[in-house]
Amino acid sequence: MSETVTVYSKPNCVQCTGTYRFLDNAGIEYRVVDLNETPSALEYVTEDLGYSQAPVVVVDDHNHWSGLRPDKIAALAAAMKTT
Repeated sequence: MSETVTVYSKPNCVQCTGTYRFLDNAGIEYRVVDLNETPSALEYVTEDLGYSQAPVVVVDDHNHWSGLRPDKIAALAAAMKTT
């Protein structure tokens, strides 16, 4: 699991900021894609993944979620330590 996590985000999003904080504290590298500036990203998270709430965190094609999910971030951090 060496790929960088992608966080699809919106400006002034409290849950997005919280997600960054939890990812930072867990030592997980991530890149941020602004949904307001990238129409193709907005289409991806709404049409392909089916989410309507930011942030959307994508680890890979099978591991993604929406919203502030400290439990998912902790599980991801634990999985990254074992690989």
